[in-house]
Amino acid sequence: MSAKKTHFLVILFFLFSTTLSFSQEKEKVQLFDSEEPFYMNMALSIKELRSKTNDSTFMPQEIQVKNEAGQWEALPFEIRTRGNFRLDNCFYPPTRIRMDKDDAKGTMFQGYRRLKLVMPCSRAKSSESLVGKEFLAYKLYEVVTKYTFHTRLIQLTFTNLDDRKQEPVEMLGFVIEDDDDAAQRFEGEMMDGKKITPQIMEDTATVVHDFFQMMIGNTDWSGLYQHNQKVMKLDSKTVVPFAYDFDMTGLVNPPYAQVNSNISITKVTERLYRGFCREQAIFDYARKLFLEKEGEMMSLIDTYSSLYSDADAKSMRNYIAEFYSLLKSDKMFQAKIVESCRKPDGTYDF
Repeated sequence: MSAKKTHFLVILFFLFSTTLSFSQEKEKVQLFDSEEPFYMNMALSIKELRSKTNDSTFMPQEIQVKNEAGQWEALPFEIRTRGNFRLDNCFYPPTRIRMDKDDAKGTMFQGYRRLKLVMPCSRAKSSESLVGKEFLAYKLYEVVTKYTFHTRLIQLTFTNLDDRKQEPVEMLGFVIEDDDDAAQRFEGEMMDGKKITPQIMEDTATVVHDFFQMMIGNTDWSGLYQHNQKVMKLDSKTVVPFAYDFDMTGLVNPPYAQVNSNISITKVTERLYRGFCREQAIFDYARKLFLEKEGEMMSLIDTYSSLYSDADAKSMRNYIAEFYSLLKSDKMFQAKIVESCRKPDGTYDF
């Protein structure tokens, strides 16, 4: 065989191997490629989790995950508590989990090795339905914007080592994509720790966000202080909101829900538009977008009906329908949104 032909075959083999390797790597990044829940086992001391971890301190935690072949894999994660209200008021604290890059390689967590983990708040069976309704909120948001965090359901078997009997408890949960991973998808940057004034936020994405928060009855957020909202810089002139934590909403309506005493409503099922004033054309665009998506919104409630009770599904349909009744009325739309927006200083005219 000639030297030229040998050289050609070597190059061909290299290109084939590289392409195959790239394809295999891509196939392994699959955590958010499926709508099916995945199965997870975890055993830990909740008391130890609360006492030994915080916003900057993790503790080692082996977590078992069922792979595509139906086999259980024990993976070396780390875990810590996160959040504020639910951390103080829930039996199961909200958490973050992460895995070393090398350990994640070849697993379903490759490319997504840092995650938020959402579990029920309490040990009551009804608490699972609240998780299902909050997960639905994330899916509803995907209908009207691409600027969302990926989520995936979990069937979690959890053992609290503080319990004398240490009996495993099965519960519904879900994982949320890490901020930096979301930013990487959009080739952007999360602007953590910075106060972002409403005036520099991209008009359309921000108003769509604000409409959605009103639709689900959420007033527990702030763009300026990045409370339950991340802010992503896409380029030097474009900054967009990323919303998360939808539990304290009228749509979910948990028993622990509280309303900020500084606003004019008294319960989370009441609606208040908390967006800032924009040009009428931007409001009209968002109104048209949401009206076009009404059928898809209602259909999603049925799609995920196994996650909550029939009564909850009916209640959510009625709650979303109330928002659409507002949008369909020119008078209500002007009064409750356009004329009720916040001025640049954050105040209302009413």
